[in-house]
Amino acid sequence: MPATTGITRFQGYHAVSSVSRETEHRRETVRKILVFAAPLLVLAASGGIVFALFAAKPEPEKEESGPRPISLFVDEVRQEPVTLTVTTQGEIRPLAEIDLVPQVAGRIVYVAPEFVEGGIVEAGEVLVRIEDSDYGLAIIRAEARVAEAELKLARQEADAEIVAKQWKWEKLENDEPTALGLRKPQVAEARAQVKAAEADLEAARLDLQRTKITVPFKGRVREKLVDIGQYVTPGTKLGRAFSTEVVEVRLPLTDTQMASIGLPIAFHAEPGEEGPIVSFHAAIGGAERTWIGHITRTDAAIDRQTRLMYAIAEVEDPYGAGADSGVPLPVGLFVSAEIAGRSLAEAYVLPRAALRTRSQVFVVDADNLLRIRSVDVVHMDDQRVILLDGVEEGEQVVVSPVQAPREGMPVTPLRRQSAQHLAKLSQ
Repeated sequence: MPATTGITRFQGYHAVSSVSRETEHRRETVRKILVFAAPLLVLAASGGIVFALFAAKPEPEKEESGPRPISLFVDEVRQEPVTLTVTTQGEIRPLAEIDLVPQVAGRIVYVAPEFVEGGIVEAGEVLVRIEDSDYGLAIIRAEARVAEAELKLARQEADAEIVAKQWKWEKLENDEPTALGLRKPQVAEARAQVKAAEADLEAARLDLQRTKITVPFKGRVREKLVDIGQYVTPGTKLGRAFSTEVVEVRLPLTDTQMASIGLPIAFHAEPGEEGPIVSFHAAIGGAERTWIGHITRTDAAIDRQTRLMYAIAEVEDPYGAGADSGVPLPVGLFVSAEIAGRSLAEAYVLPRAALRTRSQVFVVDADNLLRIRSVDVVHMDDQRVILLDGVEEGEQVVVSPVQAPREGMPVTPLRRQSAQHLAKLSQ
């Protein structure tokens, strides 16, 4: 009986333990399920709340509106008298430049102090002198031949006179003397010999004069190639000099620029006539200098390579009266040139930025709508455009870039002065 009772208690205890473990296992399973399911439940609840809020929100009212106007900078068209100006460039070159070349041979015995590179020379000044002893002797010999020829002529004339008198004394009827009998050919020959001897004398005197090398103008020496003691022959180059009395500049011009100047293709100024005024500009010694000249002619033909016409402008006395405050216009200087062209009593002036392609501008009308206009361009440079028609005074033209422009596009015009004022306020 006691043994049976112990077994029964053990079995009861074992049954209770099994139930406890099963219960604990169930609790653990439920706990794990709650751990994983709780976030999902929170997300689901949140999504439901958001969905409910969006569903309860009223729909926004739809507003029917057109395209938003773009802002563009504009400037005002001005109508005023205008003198057209053409800008070009060129290099200063002398009007006259020569090589110094002797016409006689000999040894150089004198070189002027001014005959150096950059030297200033006057017209007729002797720069080089060749030894003239031989040429002086040649004159003496030529004078002797002249005297000899004159003596022969005198003898022939005397003989001819005697023959003529004898013929008169011994004259027979119907009998005429011949020219040879009267010694006329001999006299003519003697006279020709006198002239030949005098020509030789003149040639000898010219050779003596040619031993002195001079220049026919006031100018400067560009190059010196000889010195004292050197023997030279006819054709030897002694040096090079150019005139400073007048310099010229070849100015390239397009057909449009020539029209702006009003210059015909075959222009040539008559003596006393002044062509269009040209202002030449260049920086010398750190300062901007200006010289004034005139167009005197155009080239005979259009340049084949550039297809441009060249106008030639001249500046008188560039090292003297034509200098700018004592600064001369030197040969070889590259200058910019402004040519005064035609004068227009009434023309429309626009900023250069207002021109689109080569014949269109954008105008903003009174309703702030963009209008595309075709215009007649008379002249343009880096700063402005000159028109004869296509716009009216006071109209607003667009000066800023426009993407995909179209006729009638709404815009908001901004004046440049207003934009600058706003920029200053923002600073």
